[in-house]
Amino acid sequence: MSNSTIINDEKIRNVIRKKIKSLFDIEAKKRSFGSLISWAISLSRPYRKYVFIILIGMLLETLMGLATPWPLKIILDNVVDHHPLPKMLGWMDYFFPGENTYQLAAVAAISYIFITAIGALGSFLDNYYNEKVAQYVANDLRRKMYHHLQHLSLSYYDSHQTGNLLSTLTGDVSTIQDFASTTLLNILVDCLTILGMIVIMFLEDPEFTLVALAVTPFLLLFVSYFKKAMKKATREVRKDQSNMLIVMQKGLESIRAVNAYGREDFEEDKLKKVSLKTFNAAMKARRVKSAISPVVAILISICTAFVLWRGADLVLRGIMSIGTLTLFMFYIVRFFSPVKDLAKMTSTMAQVTVALERIEAILETDTIIPQKENAIHPGKIKGNIVFEHISFSYNPETPVIKDFNLDICCGQRIGICGPTGCGKSTIVGLIARFYDPVSGRILIDGTDISDFTVDGLREQIGFVLQDTILFYGSIRENIAYGKPDATEEEIMDAARMANAIEFIEKQPYGLDTLVGERGVTLSGGQRQRIGIARAIVRNSPILILDEPTSSLDSESEKIVMEALENLMQGRTVIIIAHHLNTIRNVDKIIVLSNGIVAEEGTHDELIEKGGIYEELYNTQVGSERLI
Repeated sequence: MSNSTIINDEKIRNVIRKKIKSLFDIEAKKRSFGSLISWAISLSRPYRKYVFIILIGMLLETLMGLATPWPLKIILDNVVDHHPLPKMLGWMDYFFPGENTYQLAAVAAISYIFITAIGALGSFLDNYYNEKVAQYVANDLRRKMYHHLQHLSLSYYDSHQTGNLLSTLTGDVSTIQDFASTTLLNILVDCLTILGMIVIMFLEDPEFTLVALAVTPFLLLFVSYFKKAMKKATREVRKDQSNMLIVMQKGLESIRAVNAYGREDFEEDKLKKVSLKTFNAAMKARRVKSAISPVVAILISICTAFVLWRGADLVLRGIMSIGTLTLFMFYIVRFFSPVKDLAKMTSTMAQVTVALERIEAILETDTIIPQKENAIHPGKIKGNIVFEHISFSYNPETPVIKDFNLDICCGQRIGICGPTGCGKSTIVGLIARFYDPVSGRILIDGTDISDFTVDGLREQIGFVLQDTILFYGSIRENIAYGKPDATEEEIMDAARMANAIEFIEKQPYGLDTLVGERGVTLSGGQRQRIGIARAIVRNSPILILDEPTSSLDSESEKIVMEALENLMQGRTVIIIAHHLNTIRNVDKIIVLSNGIVAEEGTHDELIEKGGIYEELYNTQVGSERLI
């Protein structure tokens, strides 16, 4: 082995080790709850005007909540017991002298109605606009994640399951939305209410307030302890829920194979196992959550009982009025109510923390195909392609491509063949930058493809794949997928050139006929011809055919090959071949073996030379004769 090959192998291993390490670093990184909440709140910045309305509503709701017990205090102390009004309400003596207690009682009663009405208005404002902001944030977050996923290298999808990603896009985003619309608002209102009540209680009786709130630090320590346990349990629940979604998605996607092989019971058993695991994880999380409320309730009842006993003693000794004790009891109950709510929210906050970690793990993934700031649109290219010392690997242990070199002139037809797993499809994936090589570069018309915009580069390349992917929709939409603005004439011409017009006209609604998901209502040959029509409409100067006839019967293959011949006219064509008959007449055949170019030449030259190609060809010819 040459020194250059050894150096390239080592480069491959080092680069991919770094990529894998960064992937695991993202998964392992756990954010603090505070930093994750700050990150989530930052998403609401584009909606500042709504946030301002929410804050006004919260302020009104909080102030009215603090004012709620004061009408009753005035009735008890100033109307019934004829105590002087508190200093903060001394201005009312000017309007309601001590002898006008009935008027003061009426004002207290009416003020209670106003307090409730203003509080209700504040509650409406913060609830309605908070939901609006939460919906906007969820929409932005979902679109941001989907945009990021659309632009990641295919290497990311080689190591991540679609069901897990769907679980994050739906379940975790919904968790964030629910938290932002309900829980976060409750936390903020509760915190403001607690702060306001502490200030008022300290103004009324500082010493009694300190005694009343003595249990609070113990509550906070207790909640903090359980929060860690809840977070761990919730992370397990979300992981198991994702695995359950993966099992269901794969089972339903492969329903034809499941039915064909009679494996319904097997698939149901798989779901049963993962569902039971999810159940156990959820019950473990519930056990932790269920232990919080009783303990918190007992601690709060002890504190409330002490305040009631101590307050009654102070009233009997004439140190405290009945109205002040009533005020304290109202605030103590209101104070511990949000504290209890915050304790109950431990489970919700743990779910949100885990959801944000999973979302961040996607958004921080750095396997996105990089685009230079000064990248240019390639315009309409000729189609000259040069591979210079290309090396690539999916993992450091098994390099797929090693020091690959190839010159393709515009208009040439190149066939690439070789044993399974030799890197045929990887080569064409590098041209479209589905992956980037570990070393070396690819030039199109003399320009490094990394100098082009990614979208501009891919506009120059048409694909016909081994298994043409059709989307749920009409035949017209599927043909025009690569060029949404295609005219009716272009679509019809493409269908005609692809030998698809005959079967399309037999469909109940012609071009407007709906095809099932992944095109299951059409035969393999029909799907391929729609794929060819799609490539014709795109009209790209470079055409890549990735084993387009390998899964077809002989009759369908003949029709598809005629359509492909129409498509290949005047283009640079690279054909990945399993059936070697499809590349007999190309300008040059490249034979790959173990990631390197083992042979190259025309069909006749390679047959005469003997070697891998001749062996592959004779094996296929012999098999066809036996058939």
